Amino acid sequence: MCDLKYCKSSTLDVIENDIVEVKTVWPKRKVKTSEFHINWAANGEARFHEHCWTQIISSIKRNIRSAFKFSSQEKTLVKEAEKTAEFRNAHKKIIEEAKRVSDLIKSSEHCVAFTGAGISTSAGIGDYRGKSGKWTEMDQNEIDVDHLLSDRIEHTPSKKAKLQTEEKDKDMEETEENGVAYEALRPTYTHEALQKLMTDGYLKYIISQNGDGLHGLSGVPGDKISELHGNVFLEICEKCKRQYNRPSYVMDDVGSQYFEELDDNGKTDIKKPKYAVKCKKCGLSHRTGRKCESKGCSGYLQDSIINFRDLLDDHIFKQAEINSEKCDLMLCLGTTLTVTPASDLVEKIKKPQQYVICNRQLTDKDSACSATDKDGNVLGSRIFGDCDAFFKELMKNILDAGELKKWESERSDRMKVYDSQRTQA
Repeated sequence: MCDLKYCKSSTLDVIENDIVEVKTVWPKRKVKTSEFHINWAANGEARFHEHCWTQIISSIKRNIRSAFKFSSQEKTLVKEAEKTAEFRNAHKKIIEEAKRVSDLIKSSEHCVAFTGAGISTSAGIGDYRGKSGKWTEMDQNEIDVDHLLSDRIEHTPSKKAKLQTEEKDKDMEETEENGVAYEALRPTYTHEALQKLMTDGYLKYIISQNGDGLHGLSGVPGDKISELHGNVFLEICEKCKRQYNRPSYVMDDVGSQYFEELDDNGKTDIKKPKYAVKCKKCGLSHRTGRKCESKGCSGYLQDSIINFRDLLDDHIFKQAEINSEKCDLMLCLGTTLTVTPASDLVEKIKKPQQYVICNRQLTDKDSACSATDKDGNVLGSRIFGDCDAFFKELMKNILDAGELKKWESERSDRMKVYDSQRTQA
């Protein structure tokens, strides 16, 4: 059901309707919901037809007439909800775009995929933006909406809100991506589809912002991917630079937490591991506690993860840059294209620039997807929705029916291979 009370066709049909999902910061004090125009859920969530959401946003803008008027209180809730909006195209549109994108891929000479957290959400990893994203939840925990509803102009997070944020940070440090162990993660339909496209020669390279190791687990060769932000299964010797791909999570979170608490609080109850060394850039510890196995080396091994303030690996970034410059079709999947310098790579593709973007949030490159050539043909495609849903339709147009059926039926066998490559808890 559409949560706009005045919607004339309240039914939300995922086949026929474009849908928007949002989540606002719900006030702790009582408010008169009977005066609201939106049927907000108890947790602040709501779903709408896209045209209804557009009408809502237009209604809270100045000098725009509307069939109904929002109270100042509900305007505040809508403005907070707007920051979290996730869009989902009607499935019939996804089917249409999948057919068109398959033609773009088949005619491309150097197709590159640029991937973000959104392609791993169905594997159990939370994303960062959107109504339930990690950064969204942290941002919302800092908002004292009761203060905003009091109509004061200035806003400073309350002491209670700050404490809640600190507790949220701690909770996230104590879990592995929403409580799912990295070793338990398996490639999604999208990961496997990208690997298949690469095997069949359609996809030439992958640039990934993810550190979950799922591209490699799916079978993507190491020389066909740039993992810009590292890989939680990869260790590198700090002396000879030998690399070790492990079947289990390699990072030493104890050492990092020791330095983090010391910086934040000036003290900590955590015992510092003997091998831990504070990184001058990110302030954490990259050492894993193991040493290099190369004869005559015995250097300490480090994780490969790029933390905030760390610099990207020059060689990895250079390979990504080279492939971006060769690229004539870039598939931007599960990313809002906001993290630099990684996102700067999408600007380097050949002209006329062809982009296919599939995710649930808006990006700054959305308009580029509708650019046209000299004959008026649309160069790219913009799909709002889950990557798995899109790729299931896309592969129907890439593979013939028999090959598709065989490839999809073999997923259970591939899962056994994945299981053998990860340490079981």
